[in-house]
Amino acid sequence: MNTLALARMNSPSTTTGYIGGSVTVLIWASWILATRHSAATPLGTIDIGLIRYGVPAVVLAPVWWRLGLLPKGVPLSLLALMVAGSGALFFQLTTFAIHATPAASAGILLGGSMPLAAALIGVFVFRERPDAGRWLGLAAIVAGVGILLSSSLSSAGIPWTSFILLPGAALLWASYTHAFKRSGLTAVEAGAVIALWSFLIHLGLALIHGTSLAVTPANEIALQVMSQGVLSGLTAMVAYGMAVRALGGTQAAAFTAITPVLATLGGGVLLGEEIGLFEISAAVITGLGVAMSTGLFSPKH
Repeated sequence: MNTLALARMNSPSTTTGYIGGSVTVLIWASWILATRHSAATPLGTIDIGLIRYGVPAVVLAPVWWRLGLLPKGVPLSLLALMVAGSGALFFQLTTFAIHATPAASAGILLGGSMPLAAALIGVFVFRERPDAGRWLGLAAIVAGVGILLSSSLSSAGIPWTSFILLPGAALLWASYTHAFKRSGLTAVEAGAVIALWSFLIHLGLALIHGTSLAVTPANEIALQVMSQGVLSGLTAMVAYGMAVRALGGTQAAAFTAITPVLATLGGGVLLGEEIGLFEISAAVITGLGVAMSTGLFSPKH
């Protein structure tokens, strides 16, 4: 890593990391609900992607204008992992899957898989050594996903593609998490570059496949602008970056396991989705697993 990259690195407090992680999961739960809701509107995945990345690309224009499309000192491999892992590819996979998956199940399959994927990458690629408490927390997350899987196989309520696309997207996000940690970029810088690249990709897709923004009611667009653009695309991206910088990639990713609990409650209350014993049990188990997998009860904490 060069001098510029090292200069960008900071050492934020653990408290900042926990705040960033908490803000992220609160926003992500609302993002899953808003994305699930958009399935009943004329908006397609490309339309939502334009909103998701267009808003932060505009707001953070001074940042990416200074850095350029290819920030100096950031290897192309890391940049590609960051753009794919939290940008256009990640977004298209998750949005397509969430449109066909109840909010509670989507929250478990996506949010529950992220900590496990991040931990496995940390262990096998970067030789991290989680303690017993973190492994138990990750095991609880796996158990929660397993409960949901067994429920789905017995009721056929979730399309099989969701069990491929959402964990696959979680692996992409985990890759982004570790790549960002090693990029030397700040949370705002990374968010700006990812937003610009992803917006340009979605703009290209819109030119090829068209867009439904013109025929969508203004109130539906406003909802997505707030949820996708302002909250998920801008605020959550920066907040998650703060958590990664303060806690490390594996521990920050563990916060995403709280998402299933919030998405389950929101799906039942706001979208009228049926919540059964399997969904509640899976959400609670994965939510509890995050407390241990973040190292909250670790002897070193």
